[in-house]
Amino acid sequence: MDAEGAWRVGQVRRAAAAALIGTAIEFYDFFIYGTAAALVFGPVFFPGLGTVGALLAAFSVYAVAFLARPVGAVVFGHFGDRVGRKATLVVSLLLMGLATAAVGLLPGFGAWGWWAPAVLVVLRVCQGVGLGGEWGGAALLIAENAPAGRRGRYGGFLQLGPTIGFVLANGVFLALQLGLDEGAFRAWGWRVPFLASFVLVAVGLFVRLRVEESPLFRTEGRRERLPVLEVLRGHWRPVLAGGGAITVGYALFYLTTTYALAYATTGLGVASTVVLSMLLVGAVGMAATVWLSASRSDRWGRRRTLRWATALAAVWSPVLFPLLETVSRPLMFVGLAGAMVVLGCMFGPLAAFLPELFPTRVRYTGAALTYNLGGVVGGATTPLVATRLTGAYGTAQPVGWYLAVLGVLALGCLRMLPENTGAELGSLDGVAGGVTGGAADGAELGSADGPVDGGGRRAPRLGTDPAA
Repeated sequence: MDAEGAWRVGQVRRAAAAALIGTAIEFYDFFIYGTAAALVFGPVFFPGLGTVGALLAAFSVYAVAFLARPVGAVVFGHFGDRVGRKATLVVSLLLMGLATAAVGLLPGFGAWGWWAPAVLVVLRVCQGVGLGGEWGGAALLIAENAPAGRRGRYGGFLQLGPTIGFVLANGVFLALQLGLDEGAFRAWGWRVPFLASFVLVAVGLFVRLRVEESPLFRTEGRRERLPVLEVLRGHWRPVLAGGGAITVGYALFYLTTTYALAYATTGLGVASTVVLSMLLVGAVGMAATVWLSASRSDRWGRRRTLRWATALAAVWSPVLFPLLETVSRPLMFVGLAGAMVVLGCMFGPLAAFLPELFPTRVRYTGAALTYNLGGVVGGATTPLVATRLTGAYGTAQPVGWYLAVLGVLALGCLRMLPENTGAELGSLDGVAGGVTGGAADGAELGSADGPVDGGGRRAPRLGTDPAA
């Protein structure tokens, strides 16, 4: 390997490490709110509303961050497409980390009254804005550095970040609940995971500041004055279809990791330590399938891999809550672990799939908007819908069928998207009206003919699905 080749390999590995560590920290910050909302935020910030009312209030504040994520996608996408990926990612990490640590310092309702939940909402908005700009930039940091034939494999490093963040968040809460009595945990123990964000963010900043800017961004001469307008005008179809395609993954993830925890503890009487332990073990299986599906998507194609994973989610979702309601520890574990394994299959290819839908000049904004649109529809509303459905029917089983319907809709959205696996990202910049499998923006989005370069030639692809 010559010196230039060695430098490129080193740059890809540094980019993958920076994306993995930074994303793990940001998702840790995001997940600890969900766990705290399920376990303690109801009585701390919303006393007097009753068990269900306090839980709904805590989940409503939880949903606020999802609504703020598209704002973060637009703001950070704007600067990421105009100023650069690296600097934007540093700012998003700082915003997320400082807002999270501030939650750990926030007095409860007993000390501040209604000011406490009001400030909590503001901090949650800051979390959402920070995370809204995180994933898209981190995905581009890898996708624009990785070789075309291994983009999925390197993107798998990024997709391991949320899993690691989830394990860290739930592991810290599990350790605190095992080591503290209920009074100490509610008084101060829940604050420890939030305050730990100070240390984690410092580590993430150290790693990210050592990464160089994306070479594709440096060489792209064209800068859109308002990238979001270009995305909405010329690339709205992949945004809508891509967001719809990943909605069911978000919904299943947050039902499994947040709502199921609340339902099992408050509705079924299962100890929270038992459920957290099951989720932690299930996360190991999720990490394995994230890596497997990300790597294999380079050979099978992103869309075909995602279709199989989405079909599995639609089939498994109606099984999840009947298994939980048996209150049998082995069957509960099968339900939760099975859901986590399916989630890994769905999340693995995304870090390569979404950046491949957009040209360089609007890739940050487009990928971030698409990813966070799925988060709003699937992540923000689903715990609230699940709480309502369970209250109306006296069982959580209708929630599984709700997820199955989302899965069918996601399969339809996937069919509308192109297969650009293996294409050089630079070759996608000449596609008119967005990266839509070689079609103009007004043409059918589902064309599987592959991307077209500026000279009208078909770009090479790996793993194209011939049946698409």
